[in-house]
Amino acid sequence: MRFRHPDGSTVHLSYCTNVHPAETLDGVRAQLRDHCEPVRRRLGRDRLGIGLWLARDAARALINDPAELRALRAELDGRGLEVVTLNGFPYEGFGAAEVKYRVYRPDWTEPDRLAHTTDLARLLAALLPDDVTEGTISTLPLAWRTPYDTDPGAPRTARTALTTLAQRLDALAELTGKSIRIGLEPEPGCTVETTADAIAPLTDVGHERIGICVDTCHLATSFEDPEAALAALAAAGIPVVKSQLSAALHAEHPHLPEVRTALAAFAEPRFLHQTRTRTAAGLRGTDDLDEAVAGRALPDSTPWRAHFHVPLHAPPAPPLTSTLPVLRTTLARLVGGPVPLTRHLEVETYTWQALPAELRPRTRTQLADGIAAELTLARDLLVDLGLKELP
Repeated sequence: MRFRHPDGSTVHLSYCTNVHPAETLDGVRAQLRDHCEPVRRRLGRDRLGIGLWLARDAARALINDPAELRALRAELDGRGLEVVTLNGFPYEGFGAAEVKYRVYRPDWTEPDRLAHTTDLARLLAALLPDDVTEGTISTLPLAWRTPYDTDPGAPRTARTALTTLAQRLDALAELTGKSIRIGLEPEPGCTVETTADAIAPLTDVGHERIGICVDTCHLATSFEDPEAALAALAAAGIPVVKSQLSAALHAEHPHLPEVRTALAAFAEPRFLHQTRTRTAAGLRGTDDLDEAVAGRALPDSTPWRAHFHVPLHAPPAPPLTSTLPVLRTTLARLVGGPVPLTRHLEVETYTWQALPAELRPRTRTQLADGIAAELTLARDLLVDLGLKELP
């Protein structure tokens, strides 16, 4: 979906296909047929943006066979789908029964991360619509904090990898005329947990094609103030490459037994749900939600937030809620001003099938309806901010 900003530029809205995990090229094609095109039709649009997730094997298949890449581009066009952004965070296995810490490997100290991201950049340059010259890719925020934070050589290794990537992106732009930018995506528990943590390493890299991806669920989980966070990035000259529109789980009164019971329903075995609370002594947290609800790992006199991407249009029932207000504030700052701070927005609710059983979609139709409802909410927010939806 495309929108005209009052300054005349185009802002793109998509949804991320990591909600339909597939490891192979055949699986990606099935996503387009069974999920993405039906969502487009529900929205009544001739064109829908999708943020592709291409696992390692799917990406390598496309790199190794230019005919397959041309065929994928033709299929996207034929189904009324367009790609301006990729999710390069998960490497493989995102559809496994247990993902947890595996999603953070390989990290930016490992050659496979650089190789895979380089592949994604080459693929995105070929998949961009003819009238679009800029693509974006979100990626791992360097690494999970351990063992990275105790390895004195890790920051240098990661910086070298990102610098090499920037040089490759420059060469790709010269060759293709397409500018591909990469955004580190701060996430709780990683060495770059907050937007503030991103400033130093990105300043060290110091390249316009390497910036930040602001995920509004992660921002909220870490209790960051959107206005202050984005102002600090602007002051440091760090570009917001893209933003993932998402909402975290919020518990205002975690000391109450009924709140603990409600939270426990969201503790599940597939993904990590880092949980945080802000106290007078600073931010406190656990790596997963079950650690928080099971005992006294976290103080419970202040609100808790958990890294669980809840559907934008359907916050959990009381006594829980979502951090949709943080998304609204962030979006207003990103695109509600005289010029957009980013032009690529992506709804990223990959946890539909991890919701408590009574909330999960039971059919493809229900899932498509839910994704379409999320995109409709995001569209309405953009229109309210003065953007005009384009055909």
